[in-house]
Amino acid sequence: MGLADCLREAFANETAVYPIGGGTSLDYGLPAKKQGVGVSLGKLSRVIDFPARDMTITVEAGITLKALAETLATEGQQFPVDVPHMERATLGGVVATNFNGPRRYGLGAVRDFVIGIHAVDGRGIPFKGGGRVVKNVAGYDFCKLLTGSLGTLGVITQITLKLKPIAERSLFLACAVADLVEVEKLLAALSRSETTPVAIELLTGADWGKESSLAKVVGTSANQGPSHILLVGIEGTNAEVAWMEKQLSDEWKTLGVANSIAIKDESAKTWWKKLAEFPSAGNAPLVIKASVVPSGVTRFVAAVQEIDPQATLQSHAGNGVVIARFSQFPASGLSRTVVAKLQTTARALNGYVVILSNPGGAEQTHQSVWGGSAPFELMTAVKKQFDPKDLLNPGRFVYLP
Repeated sequence: MGLADCLREAFANETAVYPIGGGTSLDYGLPAKKQGVGVSLGKLSRVIDFPARDMTITVEAGITLKALAETLATEGQQFPVDVPHMERATLGGVVATNFNGPRRYGLGAVRDFVIGIHAVDGRGIPFKGGGRVVKNVAGYDFCKLLTGSLGTLGVITQITLKLKPIAERSLFLACAVADLVEVEKLLAALSRSETTPVAIELLTGADWGKESSLAKVVGTSANQGPSHILLVGIEGTNAEVAWMEKQLSDEWKTLGVANSIAIKDESAKTWWKKLAEFPSAGNAPLVIKASVVPSGVTRFVAAVQEIDPQATLQSHAGNGVVIARFSQFPASGLSRTVVAKLQTTARALNGYVVILSNPGGAEQTHQSVWGGSAPFELMTAVKKQFDPKDLLNPGRFVYLP
């Protein structure tokens, strides 16, 4: 039985369907409330078309990010989105969750690379949007509509991506920062820098100071409470990277940064992986993600530290994204911690907070997981058009009851 047949049967029987990619984001969203069937996309993993000269590729949605990267590397190309568990995470799952990593700042978000998409809706009807060429703009923009929809509008089966060349060289320039006031000064300066970073990462919390490769930058600060480490990712040709490394180092010196180090070669590869894996690393009792205006990153970091001084945070500071791993589940609960404090702070910064992981499952409500409901009425109306019986991942996403 094909996927469309499976969904048509589920529609006739009013059976809930839960699409499953690599199973790496099952904690994301509200828990399932209806009994149903899980549909694995793992066997939909073929490469359909790879016209390397056009710098596009069409693949089935179940291909893993690792397999995709290996295929693209044969032609010196890449899909530059960094996600945890690349060996298991599927492209369809990454598109459905709209998961973006550090290089979103300089290279773009998932939705910027999806130019064609095929899916099957909640009635079992296949549909598609976009195409296999970058300039295809015909029809409704299903590519952006399905990106981030958590499999609730349709089960993605095939995706066409535009690609980027793999850079000749990649490195990080890193420095320790004494406090958030200094962090803000350096972040503001980066917006005026003559360099063009692909990532601006702010690492906060004592756990980061334990990383041996950052020992020269951190010094003894790991023993003096939470430290702030600024990592700036630079990629390009050998000449471009060498120039930007020196230029940024000189700019930092004029701002009072006495000591910085360059993380290069294999160490740089290791750090790209560490940064990508952070949201799912360890066994944190609570992991949240805030999206705020970039100028509000330090204020939100301070709000998290006020609640949990031992929290470990990673901020994609150039994009205004803050990911916080709490050291313990907040004693005051999610309602008082996330809803009353952090969501309020994020709204003041023109943003929002979502829960990435809450293994204990306590207080998993629409409000605590997804925040406010103001933009969700329109999305609920769209949901009814694609999935009139609410069978695709029912209850897990932002739609209003």
